[in-house]
Amino acid sequence: MDKIPSVDLRDFLSDNPERKQKFVNEIGKAYEEIGFVALKGHFLDDKLVDDLYGEVKNFFELPTETKQKYEIPGIGGQRGYVGFGKETAKGFKKGDLKEFWHFGQYVSDDSKYKSEYPDNVTVDELPKFNEVGKETYQMLEKTGKYVLRALAIYLGLDEFYFDDKIAEGNSILRPIHYPPITQEPDDAVRAAAHGDINLITLLMGSQGKGLQVQNHKGEWIDAIAEPDELMINVGDMLSRHTNNKLKSTIHRVVNPPRELWGTSRYSIPFFMHPVSEMSLNALENCVDENNPKLYEDTTAGEFLHERLIELGLIKK
Repeated sequence: MDKIPSVDLRDFLSDNPERKQKFVNEIGKAYEEIGFVALKGHFLDDKLVDDLYGEVKNFFELPTETKQKYEIPGIGGQRGYVGFGKETAKGFKKGDLKEFWHFGQYVSDDSKYKSEYPDNVTVDELPKFNEVGKETYQMLEKTGKYVLRALAIYLGLDEFYFDDKIAEGNSILRPIHYPPITQEPDDAVRAAAHGDINLITLLMGSQGKGLQVQNHKGEWIDAIAEPDELMINVGDMLSRHTNNKLKSTIHRVVNPPRELWGTSRYSIPFFMHPVSEMSLNALENCVDENNPKLYEDTTAGEFLHERLIELGLIKK
């Protein structure tokens, strides 16, 4: 496959069983073959998207010392600001050429996850930043819930199989700023080749060139969404749980041509995580004689902790 397929969530949400099944078939096939789709018909409206990009740019334009106030020690970068070059892709020595912010799950004071999740960090200088971030988080979470319902049907599970696993899940909204490149990068790239940790990732901001996906032939292909599309890919947790039936695809963000080094790039992925106790053990109907079990048993929480150490965000 040399192009990312496009699907429309409105097919799944329609009252027409044939349209719904068409969406299930299309997204399931795409995730088996390349692990990425471009999705129309999501729950983000244009105003919310514009507001979010405005607030994100305002934040990253703040002085470095102001942003560093929001870098919270001891939580592995799970909330607030993470400075330039601090995250390193698994297996790489050079830090990625980016800085980012994390919004996390919103839970009530009586939730059993209240003590497990760090509090979200409020930016005092930008009153709308947190409000717009929260609304975006919740609309992307809603979109992801329906994508997972379609995948549950595709996998022969109950449509609502994932619902209780993602309710109050440890999902992260990550606005990323790739600053202008001011000197020879010395082998560093904006985001080195990697697979995502989580169940699925919903990505805003992949309208221009930069994001590339590795297909099954090992070729790198550009993943460019239309302005009204989100790019959605399978993460390692879902790949493990389905015994690689649904593929977690290696992807990267390459540096722009030299004439564009002076420009910033922004992208905003929503990493959809389940609750930490979710079992990632291979589903029984994804294991057979031709597809033996590939991975050791683990939980989402154990797997996430291991990967955050590999990324350099948690120190051993």
